[in-house]
Amino acid sequence: MVRRIHHVALVVKRLAHAYSFYRDTLGLPLLKEATLADQGVRAALLGAGEVELELIEPLDEGSGVGRYLARHGEGLHHVCFDVPSVESTLADLRQRGAELIDRTPRVGLAGRIAFLHPRACAGVLVEVATPPPGTDPESPLQLKRVVIGAREPKRTADLYRGWFTLPEVALNEGPRTMLAAGQSALLFVPSDEVGGMEGMLALSFVAEEFAALTEACDRAGVRLLRGTGEVTIDPASSHGVHLHISRYWFP
Repeated sequence: MVRRIHHVALVVKRLAHAYSFYRDTLGLPLLKEATLADQGVRAALLGAGEVELELIEPLDEGSGVGRYLARHGEGLHHVCFDVPSVESTLADLRQRGAELIDRTPRVGLAGRIAFLHPRACAGVLVEVATPPPGTDPESPLQLKRVVIGAREPKRTADLYRGWFTLPEVALNEGPRTMLAAGQSALLFVPSDEVGGMEGMLALSFVAEEFAALTEACDRAGVRLLRGTGEVTIDPASSHGVHLHISRYWFP
């Protein structure tokens, strides 16, 4: 059912401020920007390999996204899966008892879209979209993993696998579970390992030009923790998002 992760969305206070980090420092190409009046937001899509990042700025404090920003601050908001037909996907999910926000598709920045209720996906807001044909632009970063905290990672992964037919990726024995979605993956980790936090926690990227990326971060004054062939960016520099960037796809 799912061809890939289409995008991961984050809520920001101002698109212009978020561009300075995601576009200008990380080098992610801006693909599209538009005002979605029915949702009360200004949104943009930036390329990250076969996946995109959506930046969402609420224009109305009373909108759903505006209320979300007021409660939670900047940070991760939802994950979107690319499916061949939103109509068929919704019909299938509805028949199998998934709780939906949208019972019929609507137009969004990613194409024809619809949302499942977070209760259907263990507290994560999930969008499905059928985007128009296009090509993946050149990008210095590619999304490797979306990290999701769960009380029972295996059971939560089975829920996603059931709804979206995502194959499991072999891992060493342990409580973590990973599902493939195109070239990227969803990694489910025990919430008690991450301070009891549940839902989307972090994004992991691969940088083809790792040295150039770290130099750009240093020039911009980005706060980060350095490791061997990897950096972890302080959420204070990345608009509330925990970002891990490495030079390797594995481990």
